[in-house]
Amino acid sequence: MAGEKTAKVPLAAYERELLRLQTELVKLQEWVRTEGARVVVVFEGRDAAGKGGTIKRVAEHLNPRIARIAALPVPTERERTQWYFQRYVEHLPAAGEIVLFDRSWYNRAGVEHVMGFCTKEEHQLFLRQCPIFERMLVEAGVLLRKYWFSVSDAEQQKRFRRRLKDPTRRWKLSAMDLESITRWEAYSRAKDEMLVHTDIAEAPWYVVESDDKRRARLNMIAHLLSTVPYHEVPPPVLELPDRPASTGYVRPPRDLQTYVPDHAAGL
Repeated sequence: MAGEKTAKVPLAAYERELLRLQTELVKLQEWVRTEGARVVVVFEGRDAAGKGGTIKRVAEHLNPRIARIAALPVPTERERTQWYFQRYVEHLPAAGEIVLFDRSWYNRAGVEHVMGFCTKEEHQLFLRQCPIFERMLVEAGVLLRKYWFSVSDAEQQKRFRRRLKDPTRRWKLSAMDLESITRWEAYSRAKDEMLVHTDIAEAPWYVVESDDKRRARLNMIAHLLSTVPYHEVPPPVLELPDRPASTGYVRPPRDLQTYVPDHAAGL
């Protein structure tokens, strides 16, 4: 049950089930490609809630020409003058494509609203227009799935501390992330208001409990697969051809080319 403390998923079980689910994701991808389906998956949640790690596992074995990640930067001056949803529309999938939004148009309901990057009027306009926008996508045939990653304040603090100490993950932590600690309740209220207005029948929100990253990844991927009516598409029959006989080609001497040093030899 949501909110109850559960044991962490054992690593061996996690890796085994993740591989099975990722294999199913490849089947989903091939169904999307052959059927000309359009899939949009929105990943939202607090900073350090586990969105990025889950997106990485979803996309890990997929063809980047079919499944791509949309992580938009800060809007340009020109984009700030556009209709708010306009720059996101450019990243929507064509037939046979999957787009994973690492944060999305819901920036306006969260960070922009809480940090004062938009006006109250712009925020209210977003809450009115967003359900209309998403209904339009669904009516046009887009398979839209929205996931909110829910992390506790204690777990978020732990992850922030680990990022501060880990040089390979330090880039994930920004001044904006740290500011979110002091505005925890403001973000909570913003999220609650967002759900009231945008949790619609055509495009409902699905909450992922993410204090346990392994459990969150498995649960989210399994749920996504369960909501799409895909089926396995038989792959084309391929056979490796015989290598033709040599016609006299001779490779140039190795000393005519520049090779990278053998760093691994010194390990």
